[in-house]
Amino acid sequence: MDPSRKPLVGLAGVITMAMATELNDAVSAQAMGNIMGGLGISHDSGLWFESVYTSAQVIGMAFAPWLAVTFTLRRFALFVAALAMVSSVCIPFTDTLSLLYILRGFQGLSGGMTVPLLMTTALRVLAPPIRLYGLAAYATTAVFFPNLSTAFAGMWTDLVMWQFVFFQAIPLCTLAALLIWYGMPQDPAKYERFRQFDWRGALLILFGMTALSTMLSQGDRLDWFNNQWICVLGLVALVCLPLLVVNEWFHPLPFFKFQLLARRNFAYGAVTLFTFVIISISSSTLPAQCLIQIAGYRPEQVYPITLVVAASQLVLLPLMAIVLNWEWVDSRVVSVVGMVCILTACIGDSFVTSEWNRNQFYLWQGFQAVGEAMIVMPLLMMATNSVVPQEGPFASGLVNSPRAVSEVLGGWLIGIVHRWRGSLHSDRLADQLGRERYRTWQANGVSWQHPAPLLPNGLPRAPGSVIGFRTEFSEQVAALTLSDDFLVIAGLVVFLIILVLTLPQRTYPPRIVLAKK
Repeated sequence: MDPSRKPLVGLAGVITMAMATELNDAVSAQAMGNIMGGLGISHDSGLWFESVYTSAQVIGMAFAPWLAVTFTLRRFALFVAALAMVSSVCIPFTDTLSLLYILRGFQGLSGGMTVPLLMTTALRVLAPPIRLYGLAAYATTAVFFPNLSTAFAGMWTDLVMWQFVFFQAIPLCTLAALLIWYGMPQDPAKYERFRQFDWRGALLILFGMTALSTMLSQGDRLDWFNNQWICVLGLVALVCLPLLVVNEWFHPLPFFKFQLLARRNFAYGAVTLFTFVIISISSSTLPAQCLIQIAGYRPEQVYPITLVVAASQLVLLPLMAIVLNWEWVDSRVVSVVGMVCILTACIGDSFVTSEWNRNQFYLWQGFQAVGEAMIVMPLLMMATNSVVPQEGPFASGLVNSPRAVSEVLGGWLIGIVHRWRGSLHSDRLADQLGRERYRTWQANGVSWQHPAPLLPNGLPRAPGSVIGFRTEFSEQVAALTLSDDFLVIAGLVVFLIILVLTLPQRTYPPRIVLAKK
């Protein structure tokens, strides 16, 4: 093979490793009920199982760029691949809760370290004429794998066995390690960087980001600030994160170079990617919840609607790279069109009712697929065009660490909407249905004090009563609450439309911009 093309093989290895770790995260989240049953852990323990992963993922994203430069991309990538595979394989054979948490933490670290590695590698090995195609590969971690996870979750849990949620990492990580070993450049290590190691920043990241992610993931279960533990976590995050910004601003070798945010296009890319990860749940998590809660679908019946978005990205992302390579195309206009597509999809999905099934989602999933590709590719181009190669690791850490937090924030946001709006809809429907049923009983001569014999579900056997009342009631509440979820996401899309119209500046393809640097 041409030696100049070997780094592309290494990049393919990192992409494969990113697929393995992203599927570890997304598939396990979709199949958590089966995992808890298989491991014999309770609901609360299952929530901590996920929380440990999230916190470790945030830390991994923060430290990965610095470690990759210090130990070299090749060595560090091989270590991450081994860590991902070993931790995943051991989890199904572990019945000690504390050891499960440790292994899950290692799995989260590997997942967090992989995505910055992918961006750092792409920025380094891809020449300007093909830079956009490498960014399309990075974009798959945000728009392809999360939508593919539902298909894998259904296949492993319902058609094979739940352990394959973790065993799927074996072939992917093995292939990734072989490609990385063969293709990644063998740079000399830079151990002298430890002399300037940012110890204060490392401690502030460990305490601040762990506290923030744990607070967001556990807050709803513990009743937020009515719980002393949540108050302590909130205080730790409130103290550590501002100190982290100050420390990194003045440190000679920081983990985050916050000065990059002074560049308008980079700031736009960081903020938009943070928000986009939250918005993307409208094409994966929310439609799946609708079909499971309302239509009673199993996971293997849900995946066709998320597969629409996942499969289309294999065509749309490279197509967007081709379009954006034309000099006359304004990436801001492309972004606005994409945002309008997702806004249309969210508004369409907000009309969900208890009678919806898969067929009602296909049209809106099509809008989602087009919109996601048209948002993520321009934002990556605008953000990375303002970064020189030496700043790649700093840019990678600054973009990806907030992205990890946004995944938790998306779950928190949906949890808040379900808690508040779900209770409101439940109370209103109960009040309305109670009045209507009372009038029906009166019209048929049934006494409220001495009703007819009870049905098996505990409801009076009165004329006009519905046997599936409780089921229908819960379906109505779920439909109204999920409709509110889509409207909240639509509000975030409107925010992004305003942002893209005001913040970023016109930029041109990397083959033009980077050729001048």
